[in-house]
Amino acid sequence: MTENLDIREVKRSEQKLLGQLMVEVYSNIEGFPTPAELPDYYEELANIGSLNDEKDFKVLVAATADKEVAGGIVYCGDMARYGAGETATIEKHTSGIRLLCVDPRFRGIGVGRALANACIALAKHNGHNQVILHTTQAMQVAWNLYQKMGFERSSDLDFTEDDLRVFGFRLRLHDE
Repeated sequence: MTENLDIREVKRSEQKLLGQLMVEVYSNIEGFPTPAELPDYYEELANIGSLNDEKDFKVLVAATADKEVAGGIVYCGDMARYGAGETATIEKHTSGIRLLCVDPRFRGIGVGRALANACIALAKHNGHNQVILHTTQAMQVAWNLYQKMGFERSSDLDFTEDDLRVFGFRLRLHDE
């Protein structure tokens, strides 16, 4: 089914829709903080498309054959600009993945994997040695996906923000 997906940069006309999808998806994760508990985080999600205008970021979407946005993800090509966890921001020759979301109507068909693979391809294209990402205990679906893709837990990347434990993962792309 993923062969019918177009993985590409978000169009300006889709930015608001993607932001709404991100807020909807994240606010419905059982055990994850609500918009009232993390207003700045949800504001970032709502305006996710604007990251596409910033240096070193690409906001990608998975679009269906019917041009529906099935999901999105943020690729960061410079960890100094990653914006999550102090240790991750000093990693060199490294790309970051942030804020993966899949519309509930399109779950189970490989949208998340396709989006993550697109970020991995960008990291390889940029000559990076590894890809780093963060997730939480509440995000077990994503956690399991990342492990199946070869990402390994890296406790040196863990941090706590607003009483939320955030767990680091890394995928080594080739020997450094």
